[in-house]
Amino acid sequence: MTTPGAGEQRSGTPFSLRTMATAVLDHRGDIIGWDAAAQELYGYPAEDVIGQPARDCLVPVDGRPLFAPDRPVDSWGGRWALRTRDGGVADVVLYVLRLGPAGARPTTAAWGLVSVEAERMERWATDQAMLGGLSTQSPLSLTVIDENSRVKWVNPATEEQLGLRREEWFEVAVREILPEGEIVSPSGGRSLESVIEQVYRTGEPVIDVHYRTPLPGDPAHRRVWSCSYFRLQDAAGRYLGVCESAFEITERYEAQRRLELLSRSSSVGTTLDGVRTCEELLAVVVPDFADSARVDLAESVFTGEEAVPRGVPTPSRRIARGGAAAAGHDAPTEEPREERREGPTDGTEEPREELREGPTDGTGEDPAKETPTDDRKLVLPLGAGGGRLGTVTLLRTAARVPFDAADRALAAELVAHAAVCLDNGRRYAQEHATALLFQRNLLPQELPEHTAVESAHHYAPGGGPTGVGGDWYDVIPLSGARVGLVVGDVVGHGLHAAVTMGRLRTTVRALAALDLAPDELLGRLDDLVGQARIGIDPKEANGTDPAVGARCLYLVYDPVHGRCAVAGAGHLPPVLVAPGGTAEPLDIPVGLPLGVGGMPFESAEFEIAESSLLALFTDGLVTGGGQDPDEGVAALCRTLDEHSGLRPAALRDRIVASGSSADARDDAALLLVGVHALAEEDVAGWRIDPDPARVAGARAATNARLADWGLDSVGFAVELIVSELVTNAIRYGAPPVDLRLLRDRDRALICEVSDGRETSPHLRRARPDEEGGRGLFLVAQLADRWGTRYTREGKTIWAEVPIGTDAGGLDLFGDPFAAPFGDAFGDVTGA
Repeated sequence: MTTPGAGEQRSGTPFSLRTMATAVLDHRGDIIGWDAAAQELYGYPAEDVIGQPARDCLVPVDGRPLFAPDRPVDSWGGRWALRTRDGGVADVVLYVLRLGPAGARPTTAAWGLVSVEAERMERWATDQAMLGGLSTQSPLSLTVIDENSRVKWVNPATEEQLGLRREEWFEVAVREILPEGEIVSPSGGRSLESVIEQVYRTGEPVIDVHYRTPLPGDPAHRRVWSCSYFRLQDAAGRYLGVCESAFEITERYEAQRRLELLSRSSSVGTTLDGVRTCEELLAVVVPDFADSARVDLAESVFTGEEAVPRGVPTPSRRIARGGAAAAGHDAPTEEPREERREGPTDGTEEPREELREGPTDGTGEDPAKETPTDDRKLVLPLGAGGGRLGTVTLLRTAARVPFDAADRALAAELVAHAAVCLDNGRRYAQEHATALLFQRNLLPQELPEHTAVESAHHYAPGGGPTGVGGDWYDVIPLSGARVGLVVGDVVGHGLHAAVTMGRLRTTVRALAALDLAPDELLGRLDDLVGQARIGIDPKEANGTDPAVGARCLYLVYDPVHGRCAVAGAGHLPPVLVAPGGTAEPLDIPVGLPLGVGGMPFESAEFEIAESSLLALFTDGLVTGGGQDPDEGVAALCRTLDEHSGLRPAALRDRIVASGSSADARDDAALLLVGVHALAEEDVAGWRIDPDPARVAGARAATNARLADWGLDSVGFAVELIVSELVTNAIRYGAPPVDLRLLRDRDRALICEVSDGRETSPHLRRARPDEEGGRGLFLVAQLADRWGTRYTREGKTIWAEVPIGTDAGGLDLFGDPFAAPFGDAFGDVTGA
């Protein structure tokens, strides 16, 4: 026996000259013809059998005569086991054919013997039965298509499933039969014609092409088929066309797509933005799950308010999306569009599945192009915590199969996932709005006006998901016409950072009121942060006070002497722009952040020229877009140099417009301060001998200077304050005793008395029967502000009297605590 070659396996026929063993017998039964196939099958060469009786060469194994006398002389065939030359057995199907004209005499007739291997014959018969079954009985749709994508042959199953008779298909292009068909997966993006052309050209089969189309016999429904293609060719290698085998997989395809949708649901809720979340949901469901969809989203999602109870109308926004499949053509899927709906809408009504007449997307046109029936429309609630966030409406056209129970369960799961994401966004919006409001209320709404400085400020929340941070700034009026400038940054973001910022800002203002030097103020602030850590709840903020690691810069400007003192706790140094000079960061000790502890802070002092500009800022201003802080500071310096002639407010606007803090994920604070020195004519000072008799001279000198300044209206109050403070310094202090008057134009007159002792007086309430002890009480009543600050030489007691206030109108003698007028000036209790 022989094994068929590749060409024979393709053709499947045993009746080829190479595989049929052929012999010719004369009327006597002698062999007169013997081909090569017979020699290969039986082992006898032609020269050994020509002229020999066939009965001697073709011997049956079972002993039956091959040519019995009673056998008809007509053609016949059957299965025989014949001996080969080497003693083997050839299992063959033998056909005996009478040759010659009909009616010829037996003595002149000839016979042809054709032998085919029985195994090859059985295989061919099986192939024929299988092909016959496929073409007539198989449920698979079989179609033969030529190289021009025209139908050449179809089986009965194709006729039955597609609803067309065979004569209607012949020589018709596939695109004409199925004009709305499309490849959906896994070879999406190609045409069916291109697949057929590829298979016909290369001979490589293409398996499992998912093809979706309405059928000619059922144009109302779109079904999905799994199609495979392979090339047909004959034994000679000539191409006959491409065979398509197809079977319907609509249910399996929909089930697989549901699983894919579930896996793709992780792409919903990548941000905390409500509109973005809705767009992501719509991108998942359209067009794979629904032909069009819309989301009616309550405004509470965007404002951060609590979700409204069910059944309560509320304004909403509608995000709609229409698909190409809905319109029945190959147009691209529409992008989601947002529509604000003023007034009560159905966005938070109870969910229901019903037919609504007219447009279904709320924009004046129907994205599905036809009214959906009940089983092709789903309305699902977006709910969280018993409240309603909105609704999701899913629509399918009549060309799609209706929503079934599995579709409804999948839609409910997708919408529930989206609801959780939307509620997270709502909660974030609520916390963000609360933190932002809290922080803005804690930051100074307006900086105090001061003769010594002209300031402008800017704050921008972070652009990242955390938004609000803990940056702050402040301008604090101090005694002696001095000004304290503060900028700081709390570690972290959110409500905790905003609250911590409020704590630190309040603490800094309280410590600044003590007139502490910058290094001493930061030292006390650092101690307070360290002490506050003891009472921190370990469940809050991971057991760490958000103030730990905060950075702060404190600068004091003295306009009388034109000097600044500054200290920093891990903060970036300020930038100084001197008149006619370039912007440069100050070289000051940086120090450790607050709460890290252990090391003292250092102050740096420097002279500052009139009309100089100081820029204090947090790192968020110079690290926007992920740039290096040094590069950001250099860019800020370039902006300051380019606009050096502008006033602080205009310069601030230029810095903001330049984008120094654009795209920053951290919040940013900026404080620009132009400094102005106090003019020499606005300062007067005297050294007072420590003799009570010199008090009268101090009063006289004060009155004379007030007359020169045109401040006679406050002369009585200032004279009384000077008399009290100088008397107190002489009686309870130590030399030297100095008196200084400062005119802070259009604001206040400042009276300062210094002595060499560090003990501080305090205000007390004198009893009615006491003759003294009311001096500081009078000072407190006459002055707008008063206090004590400590210096290297001792202390200074100061008082501010608003310019224009008629202190002389105070009824001192009507005060129930007032003693005889002459004794009021001397009896002030010391420290």
